Amino acid sequence: MDWFKRSKKVERVADADTRHVRTEGLWIKCDGCRQIIWRKDLEENLNCCPKCGFHFKIDARTRLRFLMDEGEWTEHDAGLVSTDPLEFVDSKPYSERLQAMRKATGIEDALISATGRIEGRTVEVCSLELKFIGGSMGAVMGEKITRAIERSLETRHPLIIVSASGGARMQEGAVSLMQLGKISAALMLLDKAAVPFISLMTDPTTGGVTASFAMLGDLNIAEPGALIGFAGPRVIEQTIRQKLPAGFQRSEFVLEHGFLDAVVPRPELRAFLARSLDFFCESSQ
Repeated sequence: MDWFKRSKKVERVADADTRHVRTEGLWIKCDGCRQIIWRKDLEENLNCCPKCGFHFKIDARTRLRFLMDEGEWTEHDAGLVSTDPLEFVDSKPYSERLQAMRKATGIEDALISATGRIEGRTVEVCSLELKFIGGSMGAVMGEKITRAIERSLETRHPLIIVSASGGARMQEGAVSLMQLGKISAALMLLDKAAVPFISLMTDPTTGGVTASFAMLGDLNIAEPGALIGFAGPRVIEQTIRQKLPAGFQRSEFVLEHGFLDAVVPRPELRAFLARSLDFFCESSQ
């Protein structure tokens, strides 16, 4: 006879999925210092690493929530959609790509146009969405920005454009490139009317966006570490067959060479914009 007998039947241990502590998504590794960060600490610091200051990319809605008083704004022209003028097909039809992007981001194109307030001052704001085909500029973006400029002309509200883009949208060909001239011409009218335009460049701001409205602000500012340029550094190196200097096309490098007015950390942006708007408005009186 066995000297030991269980008096009670032992329950089976739960499987691994129910035993482990659910921590997925609570921690994130910083791309700058490679430290592990508690996600809540990151969010409280406006998605900037509390250890090294690295700026994580944020979407257009989050950007507006950070900048606007009470995180509130009124959206304009939300229903504008591309008509796929070229019926473009690469790895899949452009129309299908647009549908997928709309489903993934919840917006119709790569920009949110809104009216809100920054420390009590009403502004027109365009915030680009990098997740929507790389924040690329097509006919819809060009039209939304132009309408925002026209609203600024009508109301004399200052205009702020937050850029995050890979440039012009190849699926719309020349139609996309036409937006560079269209927006630039509208900004010239804004300049003649002495209505302030502040351009905020984030990572990345490249291609046709840099070659048009992003560099035409009365005040051109950027977040730390943002890639700013027309062609990317890899393309430039391959073209000129030379090694580029450290930090080439990053916002600090661009500021040093006179193409920016300031580099402003994200936690300081709202206050900086408010002071800038006060300065512009006092100067125009």
